[in-house]
Amino acid sequence: MYLLVNIIGVLVFLGIAFLFSKDHKHINWRSIIVVLVLNLVVAYLLTNFSLGRDLVKAIAGGFQWLVNVSYTGIAFAFPDWVHVKQMNFFTSALMPILMIVPLFDILTYFGIMPFCIKWIGRGMAYVTGQPKFESFYAVEMMFLGNTEAMAVSSLQLKNISAKRVLTIAMMSMSCITAAMVGAYAQMVPGQYVLTAIPLNILNAIIITNILNPVRVTPSEDVIYQIGGSSTADEQVAEETVADRPEKPHKEPFFSFLGDSILGAGKLILIIVANVIAFVALAALISKLLGLINPWLSLEHILGVIMFPFAWLMGLDVNHAFQFAQFMGTKLVTNEFVVMGQIAPHINNHHFFNPHYQAQLTVFLTSFANFSTVGMIIGCLKGIVSRDKNDFVSKNILYLFLSGILVSLMSAGIVGLFVW
Repeated sequence: MYLLVNIIGVLVFLGIAFLFSKDHKHINWRSIIVVLVLNLVVAYLLTNFSLGRDLVKAIAGGFQWLVNVSYTGIAFAFPDWVHVKQMNFFTSALMPILMIVPLFDILTYFGIMPFCIKWIGRGMAYVTGQPKFESFYAVEMMFLGNTEAMAVSSLQLKNISAKRVLTIAMMSMSCITAAMVGAYAQMVPGQYVLTAIPLNILNAIIITNILNPVRVTPSEDVIYQIGGSSTADEQVAEETVADRPEKPHKEPFFSFLGDSILGAGKLILIIVANVIAFVALAALISKLLGLINPWLSLEHILGVIMFPFAWLMGLDVNHAFQFAQFMGTKLVTNEFVVMGQIAPHINNHHFFNPHYQAQLTVFLTSFANFSTVGMIIGCLKGIVSRDKNDFVSKNILYLFLSGILVSLMSAGIVGLFVW
């Protein structure tokens, strides 16, 4: 009975995405079916075999190593920010951008990053039916995180259409950073954290393809390079040589690197300003609601709204209501708040049966919340044109809806294989 409800739940989540689709006629159903089947296969392998989890763990370790190297530079300037028991959000999540963005910009400068995007994206595009850049971005954000992935893909974002930028923003709601994997695994079952990572990416492709289907012609499905034949007015490094105006050239390497570092610094300030504002405004709304009734808050309201979807996970009514409250808290605050609440009991099957344990862990393993919306909008402000940023800002509800549906889909699919 509960398995049947779980299956119906997955179909309902897809139906909600279809209901709110911006363009029903151009949904690529072949791509969605292929990725959905791949989703089920990956979920089965990761929940029943350790080999797949070991592979994901190894990739996560590589990105974690990169982040740890960036902490070395931060510690040189601010040792008391790094050498602490628990680094704050600014240090752990944003400061690494100062190294990661210039590193990937260097790879872009020498043509390595466009080469990787082209061939990895081509392979993923062949499987998923999505454009090369969107396909590569899905892999890139698996561990790099939303703002970092967007920052290192700035050249592509500057040149693609506003609708494609919206797709990237929607996908970015469903990722995590490699630096968080170890922290998550200390509080909730690590095998389900690692299972959630690839499932979130596959479901992000499915949900964004339904909510915001975009037709990309072969001439648009290109990977841009510095000094290449893309929109010159949007590329700092692409300038015109006076005596040979038809041949753009790259600016000197260290000038380019300096611009990259300064750009990363400005990006951090924009992101942190937006995060503080979004979180504070959400808290203000909750406080104002509390003046009407002490029980009222954004967390509780969202918890009530999410109850039917929690029940569709294949849970009994009591567990579904508790799950919905955890959902509401996570969406308004962040996943760490809920993980801290459940950490003492999450491995006790008297409190959390295996099905509930797996689904709750997977649902929590993403950055989908109000503050992430602020991070994405802030990041795009520092990268794309005002028109593109305004277009994304007008579709904030789609960002939030995408993040919720991807988390529900991932949790629902994992639930099919864990009882």
